[in-house]
Amino acid sequence: MKNISLIDLSIVAVYLVLMIGVGLWFSRKNKTSENFTRALGRIPGWAIGISLYATFLSSNTFIGVPGKAFGSNWSSLVFSLAMPFSAWVAARFFVPYYRRIGGISAYSNLESRFGSWARIYAVVCFILMQFARMGSIFFGTALTLQAFTGYSMAPIMLVTGICIIIYTVLGGIEAVIWTEVIQAILKTVGGLAIILIIFSELPAPVQTIFEVGMRDNKFSLGSLSFDLTTSSFLVVFLYGFFMNIKAFGFDQNYVQRYHTAVSEKEAVSSVWLCVKLYVPISLMFFFLGTCLYTYYDSHPEALLPVKINAATEILPAGASASEIAARAAILKPSDYGDKVMPYFIVNMLPVGLVGLIISALLSAAMSTISSGMNASATVFLEDIYKRHINPGITEKQGLKLLYVGTAVFGLIGMGFGIAMIGAKSILDLWWELSGIFAGGMLGLFLLGFISDKVSNSTAVISTIAGILVILWMALSKLIPDDYQFLKNTLHANMIIVVGTLVIFSTGMGITWLKALKKEESAE
Repeated sequence: MKNISLIDLSIVAVYLVLMIGVGLWFSRKNKTSENFTRALGRIPGWAIGISLYATFLSSNTFIGVPGKAFGSNWSSLVFSLAMPFSAWVAARFFVPYYRRIGGISAYSNLESRFGSWARIYAVVCFILMQFARMGSIFFGTALTLQAFTGYSMAPIMLVTGICIIIYTVLGGIEAVIWTEVIQAILKTVGGLAIILIIFSELPAPVQTIFEVGMRDNKFSLGSLSFDLTTSSFLVVFLYGFFMNIKAFGFDQNYVQRYHTAVSEKEAVSSVWLCVKLYVPISLMFFFLGTCLYTYYDSHPEALLPVKINAATEILPAGASASEIAARAAILKPSDYGDKVMPYFIVNMLPVGLVGLIISALLSAAMSTISSGMNASATVFLEDIYKRHINPGITEKQGLKLLYVGTAVFGLIGMGFGIAMIGAKSILDLWWELSGIFAGGMLGLFLLGFISDKVSNSTAVISTIAGILVILWMALSKLIPDDYQFLKNTLHANMIIVVGTLVIFSTGMGITWLKALKKEESAE
């Protein structure tokens, strides 16, 4: 392992100090909870759009996407291809709706439609999803920094987490947005720089990458067959469409930003700018994964340490060198894909650029974690504390609670990251967890948003039905093989799709039957 140089370490230290400085700068303005959560509606649309893009472009993208492309193909890119369709729905319906109702919380409308239970349920799902997202990002960041420092992943998460907590607590949503603008530029340039380094190491790089990629089917977007049991084009597209609908239309991270915009027009433009940036840049990171695959296809001996490291993690503690070597020899690229890019950064990048890439990686983590912390604290204050614990809370007490809540949610996110140590694929893990937590809340939201005739009791029945289906799909892999017929055969990415459709269709079906019965009684 090549140790990080003093120059690179200094670059990272300067970056972290600058981020904390941004938090200190904006802390002067945070005199009220209104300023902390919505920046008094003074942020331009272009800055919000870049911050939304930065939230999408987390370390799950920076590390997980190249790892996925290295280990398999480009099928996960279909998630990005579904984004414009979801963005159109959000820009046409959701953004104007939130700007009209005015409340900072994305979930207050559920209480007016179905009662307090619906609001609490959505908030709990959202917070659990944020824990999973923050945890996966802490994990991905620590995975890379471990390669540089040699320290275990848990203390790395602790140090980086404290820095993120400090600037998020101090600066509020305004600091989050403006630091994300800086971070978006940094991590985009970082990904491009790695591609250029790989190009410099390959003869006729474009031709070589294209030939190797075509030979090993690396550019595939998945099977075009109607197959819902594998990661086919249809499965990933449906997952992407529903997840992006959830993000743009019902995720506090995004809804909160709509309220920081100067106008509705600026808020809508921010959604489209996010899409215009994320779709091509996500393609760049998939291409980066294929570049890495091509490089190590030409230098297979250079990949041995990665395989040894992956085999060591899989085998029980105390395994012999021969056992580790034997296991390493049979590993597939999908077994160590997430480890390849960190290893390449450590061993192939020149001094100075390593520090910039580490800063880019940290920025990828910081942008998403900080927004998740801020949004979680906001919904806790607005949807739980003010509504059910202390409705008469003062402005000063509310601001203090936001500070404390932001820090606490960050620490819990770190705990989730530590629990994820040993996971094979960051991207797969995050996609499955997010589908489990998001399916129920999205179905309930659409039920209330689309129809004003769905009753509270119908919503309760529909949500329970959806939760039961989601739990069965997520946990059926634990069912013994003797009861194979009870297992879910659909791909894990279908959880959010099926869960959402079950809640929505059950609710609309019951409402239709009630209306039909009422008409028959009237006759």
